[in-house]
Amino acid sequence: MHLVIYALVEASTEDEALDAGKSVFRQLVGAEPQSGAVFDYFVAFDEEDTTVAGSARWGELPTAAPVDSDDGEDLLERGWEATKEEFERNLDRVKEAIEELSDEEIMRDEDLARHAFHQVGAYDGPTIFLYTEHGTGIRHRGQLDRLLEESEELWIVPADVHF
Repeated sequence: MHLVIYALVEASTEDEALDAGKSVFRQLVGAEPQSGAVFDYFVAFDEEDTTVAGSARWGELPTAAPVDSDDGEDLLERGWEATKEEFERNLDRVKEAIEELSDEEIMRDEDLARHAFHQVGAYDGPTIFLYTEHGTGIRHRGQLDRLLEESEELWIVPADVHF
């Protein structure tokens, strides 16, 4: 499956932001030393030679945008809303499992209950759409707001990832 994730990075130019974003994505696919693979591979939106990923799959997105620009605000909102929606969807599944399944049924992962528990607690992967320049998943609004407040030249870089 594919989805678009976003890296929030400090940079002074679009090229610097794209390089920093690609470094985050390389880390998330296990291509950097001492990094574990969270996703299988990524395609940045500057790659024009693919017909099945990036812009070919998702339409035209900026390769990188300052967070305080119109494009940047749009990408940030997309990433945050997707994170929030996935969290709420999985949390609803957890609540339903607790109400409707026995402990043994949950332990057997009936209705993928344990999977939903895992997704609610995830630090990265397909339920987290925003990442810091260190490859850390942004899991709650306070974490995102703190990053936005503390950063001087914050850019957002999208990538199409496969998991």
